Amino acid sequence: MSLITLTTDFGLCDSYVGVMKGVILSIAPTARIVDLCHGIPPQDIVAGALALDQSTSFFPAGTIHVAVVDPGVGSARTTVIIETERATYIGPDNGLFDLVVQRERFKHAVELKYPRYRLPVVSATFHGRDIFAPAAAHRFSGVPMDDFGPAMDYLPKLKLTHPLPHGETLQVHILRVDHFGNIVTDLTPSVLSAWNPDTTPLTFEFLHSNFTGVVSTTYADVPEGAPVAYFGSSGRLEIAIRNGNAAGFFKAARGFSVAVKKW
Repeated sequence: MSLITLTTDFGLCDSYVGVMKGVILSIAPTARIVDLCHGIPPQDIVAGALALDQSTSFFPAGTIHVAVVDPGVGSARTTVIIETERATYIGPDNGLFDLVVQRERFKHAVELKYPRYRLPVVSATFHGRDIFAPAAAHRFSGVPMDDFGPAMDYLPKLKLTHPLPHGETLQVHILRVDHFGNIVTDLTPSVLSAWNPDTTPLTFEFLHSNFTGVVSTTYADVPEGAPVAYFGSSGRLEIAIRNGNAAGFFKAARGFSVAVKKW
């Protein structure tokens, strides 16, 4: 029996997440529901896509992943159910699933269009409750993909930044800041090794400050309170302050750039 996971930017102060679970369990009482994350920054599609990309491979094959980070709710954007060789993804068709679809072998996608598998009344502002939760429950119960709506042959791509080389400088971008204040960038090991094959020590320049060092393995490689760069569990370069808050220390946020220079 498959699982259903929920990933949203709803937080836990309101009833939204609980109501989605209520809808799922009303249709599929035996469903097992896992809260993957409800702390995605509001309307941050990139952060939602990264959370899914870092997480879904650790769930059993056949899991149904519902994700709702949906600044275009109620607009002309479509709603979608996507099947890969490993899992099913349900949510807004806004690039949220682009990274996981790239990683897993895509099989099929349909628009969530037919009223039979929605709630009788669909709010313009809560598709998580009225469209995505019912779809997940019905799919869990065995409803075939094509019964939800017409096939889709195009899925929007995620607007994700990439490192930009400028001679001895590599401009990287902050994709997100995690709960600890660690800075997650768009720099991957393959890009760094191609640009800096000699593993020269690097200087990381922020708007107001900088630090120099090698790419470390973990936080404990530097003294408490010192900055450290490392490839984290995200598979991307992260910058932290050991036992501190790097985003606060460097006055950095998502969308900012960091200049990486060969020392």
